[in-house]
Amino acid sequence: MYDDLQLLLLDVDGVLTDGSLLIDETGRSVQRFNIKDGMGIRAWQSCGFQVGLLSARSGRAVTLRAMELDIDLVTLGAADKLTGYENLCRRVGVRDEQVVYIGDDLNDLPVLCRVALPIAPADAVSEVRQVAKRVTEAKGGRGCVREAVEHVLKEKGLWDRVLERYGL
Repeated sequence: MYDDLQLLLLDVDGVLTDGSLLIDETGRSVQRFNIKDGMGIRAWQSCGFQVGLLSARSGRAVTLRAMELDIDLVTLGAADKLTGYENLCRRVGVRDEQVVYIGDDLNDLPVLCRVALPIAPADAVSEVRQVAKRVTEAKGGRGCVREAVEHVLKEKGLWDRVLERYGL
């Protein structure tokens, strides 16, 4: 199953962030991203695989983080995540059997039920944890993406390639 995986698709709020939304006195929202998750994304990319973001919300912070991580496959403001998912898959030319999706809430369920490897952060809602084939020990925004990527790359026999980049 792991051999076919090509695309890592991520929800944003509750996966790349801890799900908190900070709003300052001017009304500007602020999100916090975890550097370890960024390192996990880079590890996935270094093995020649693609990463995409699929979020029901939109915001400049997400766009900037995607640019920092060289993520070109970004769908924001996707009220219907399944349609957003199908559009991304067509754009990239991948099938359900080639996708890992990490999601944490009810609106992620249609996508989680379609992909080869549905993953949930430790603090995902119970319905999501029930359909996930893997639940991380880390919570959303606290390294769950890094943990999931490391697991998949180890299963694919590619983790040593990542370590070699750092002299190990």
